[in-house]
This record gives sequence, C-alpha cells and structure tokens, in this order.
Amino acid sequence: MTRNMRLRGRIEAVAAGLCGLLFLVTLIWPDWIEEVFGVDPDQHSGALEWAIVALALCATLTFSLLARGEYRRTRTLSTE
Repeated sequence: MTRNMRLRGRIEAVAAGLCGLLFLVTLIWPDWIEEVFGVDPDQHSGALEWAIVALALCATLTFSLLARGEYRRTRTLSTE
C-alpha cells in the first residue's frame, strides 16, 4: 500500500513541477504559443496567456498540496 502512495506522490510532485514550469515560461515569455505553434488564438490581446498563467498557478498549488499530503501520509504510515 505504501508503494502506491509513493508513486502517487511522485506523480503529483512531477505534475506540480511541470505546471510550475508552464507558469514561469508563460509569465516570462508570453508569446511562446504564437511562436511555437504558429497560431494567434487571441489576436494579440494576451487573454489566452493570462488564462494559462492563472490555470497553471492554480494547478501548481493544487498538485503541490496533494503531493505534500501524500508525503505526510506515507511518512505517518511508515512510523507506525
């Protein structure tokens, strides 16, 4: 049972890291979508970039809290 929890915690930690990276990249380089994919879905308004920043920040916080809870749960089970 602890092995599954460790795997779940690792997956959540990796997801938090990836979302955090997406957050930082979009915050620092907002036009990456236009340059990488060659499309301009928001016609230079920046709305899509701000939506990505907001969603990535929320996902980073959520996955970080989930991974933290999983770490604490695993740590508690291993001491019993």
